[in-house]
Amino acid sequence: MKVGIGYDVHQLVRERRLIIGGVEIPYEKGLLGHSDADVLVHAIMDSILGALGLGDIGKHFPDDDNQYKDISSLTLLERVYNIMLNSKYRIGNIDTIIIAERPRMAPYIESMKKNIAKVLNIPLSCINIKATTTEKLGFEGRGEGISAQSVCLLVPSGSKLE
Repeated sequence: MKVGIGYDVHQLVRERRLIIGGVEIPYEKGLLGHSDADVLVHAIMDSILGALGLGDIGKHFPDDDNQYKDISSLTLLERVYNIMLNSKYRIGNIDTIIIAERPRMAPYIESMKKNIAKVLNIPLSCINIKATTTEKLGFEGRGEGISAQSVCLLVPSGSKLE
């Protein structure tokens, strides 16, 4: 078994769509980034790559490469999934948290889980997504950005996980 941790943060700006977990969330601001800036999916990708000892998403999908401009992070997650399969591992489980003062994430979490589980070919029970505020503290609390953290457990392909 291998464990990886991922973290991502993006600034909230006007005139960008807010996409988290592959879900477009109605909000007056969106996340600034080279791709769709999906902090949750980026954190998940980093946790998988970290567990494999293969660096981070910046190494695999550099933000100065135009082929990744505005790309869906779910597309990138699928590429990370294939890297994981080629390394002979599979997801045991993923636990994540989105840190944002606004907007409320609760109405969108089930859709996020479905999007991610579909790409990673795992049951919904293998992914957990939580959301919290910072009680108006820090950049998230001031509404300047959103961050996400992820921990994943990878198990060798073919092994049983009880």
